[in-house]
Amino acid sequence: MEYVSPEGLRLDGRRPMEMRQIRAEIGAVAKADGSAVFEMGNTKVISAVYGPREVQNWSQQISDKALVRCEYSMANFSTGDRMRKPKGDRRSTEISLVIRQTMEACIMTHLMPRSQIDIFVQVLQADGGTRSACINAATLALADAGIPLQDLVTSCSAGYLNSTPLLDLNYVEDSAGGPDVTVGFLPKLDKVTLLQMDSKLSLDLFENVMQLAIEGCKAVANYIREALASFVL
Repeated sequence: MEYVSPEGLRLDGRRPMEMRQIRAEIGAVAKADGSAVFEMGNTKVISAVYGPREVQNWSQQISDKALVRCEYSMANFSTGDRMRKPKGDRRSTEISLVIRQTMEACIMTHLMPRSQIDIFVQVLQADGGTRSACINAATLALADAGIPLQDLVTSCSAGYLNSTPLLDLNYVEDSAGGPDVTVGFLPKLDKVTLLQMDSKLSLDLFENVMQLAIEGCKAVANYIREALASFVL
């Protein structure tokens, strides 16, 4: 299948290095301390943050920093796959762990000892890049909750199809079986907090694809800063 036309256009009309349209809404869940809806193209995610608050399970309390918990789920109506597994399956558990570890890299947990921060993310509509959209939604929700962050952690993916590096893969491109790199990035600190790759790439191609994903992360960070600034105003 041809994923990039001779004219240099992808199946959805984008250029290889062009991101999907980004949209965000802050304060989507009234009873949460912080919440956000984040969209990357047709992928739509909602996130809610509760805390910092008292640790519910005393045995999990950490004396010198906050306990961060994360729960990822995918709404049954988010894809056309009627066999979607319920919350708590192996994939959901793995993604919950990935998101938690990525968010812990930016939360200043040492400022909130013996407390708990709960992050909930749910995919409402899936069209590729759900992991990245979840991280971006969680970042916005944490900022909305006033949780102290050392930087905004953002995420984007890039892949390699038809001998062409592609930024921000949609579901069709993601399902093509080619190399796919997902990056979590702290732009001010210039630090990678998440790096996952499906399939193999030569070192020089990997560096190109990874750098493309980082540029996507920086673009998302700029958008999130503007969204937060306009919300404050």
